[in-house]
Amino acid sequence: MRIVVALGGNALLRRGEPMTADNQRANIRIATEQIAKIHPGNQLVIAHGNGPQVGLLSLQAAAYTSVTPYPLDVLGAETEGMIGYIIEQELGNLLDFEVPFATLLTQVEVDANDPAFKNPTKPIGPVYDKAEAEKLAAEKGWAIAPDGDKYRRVVASPRPKRIFEIRPIKWLLDKGSIVICAGGGGIPTMYDENRHLKGIEAVIDKDLCSSLLAEQLEAELLVIATDVNAAFIDFGKPTQKAIAEAHPDELERLGFAAGSMGPKVQAACEFARHTGKVAVIGSLADIEAIVQGTAGTRVSTAKPGITYR
Repeated sequence: MRIVVALGGNALLRRGEPMTADNQRANIRIATEQIAKIHPGNQLVIAHGNGPQVGLLSLQAAAYTSVTPYPLDVLGAETEGMIGYIIEQELGNLLDFEVPFATLLTQVEVDANDPAFKNPTKPIGPVYDKAEAEKLAAEKGWAIAPDGDKYRRVVASPRPKRIFEIRPIKWLLDKGSIVICAGGGGIPTMYDENRHLKGIEAVIDKDLCSSLLAEQLEAELLVIATDVNAAFIDFGKPTQKAIAEAHPDELERLGFAAGSMGPKVQAACEFARHTGKVAVIGSLADIEAIVQGTAGTRVSTAKPGITYR
């Protein structure tokens, strides 16, 4: 079975955790221990978030004032290499030596007229208290938005239109390689008036790009791994209930928050609706059970309605 696993940025660097290389490697080791369990008999593609990492690189670049800070598309490319390297190494330590890996820099086309450029919503970087966030926004010209009881920088998050490296990804899969690609939603690019491809200051949503990736690869299963074991209604309240299975039409009507579960639900619904296959939202720790069909929120057009756990 061909499976696309989308690792959330919080699975790589947890909320509020110091953004050190050791912490990132420790979290990736936890992720790869789960992914290694589903490798036998399956073709694996791993996508991942990069919000904390690209935000950290942006802060580091801004601290060096002798040159203009590097743009987000370049920083996104850097995170693809950094995170891909650690995933390859940690997963390679768990699997047979002969299993090949490939991390691909992945350019993704977006529309210059996407309304997201007028309404930044994608959080990147660390969390701040309100006073510090407002101070940084004034100093650096950032847009900021609440993230729980804290604040983060937000940037434009246009929809992915095309994954340029889709053919070499398929070639590598056909040769038995585990492919790590579309990191952070891919490197955001667009064509200028002369039809020259260029990078753009944005961060594409990782889940929406993973949905497009899984669709174009004709994957049988899309796994959206996050830090909760399912999508919930009334999350955080005494009345909360985990969704076990749902038709995309019914799931979308529940209106999940744009800043948290919303993009994951949208990505799962689009994949299920466009392909007739299954997408699952669930915990990183449950990946093996998700593939076996016994965990997470399963989104499919196979039957109507919603069932709960």
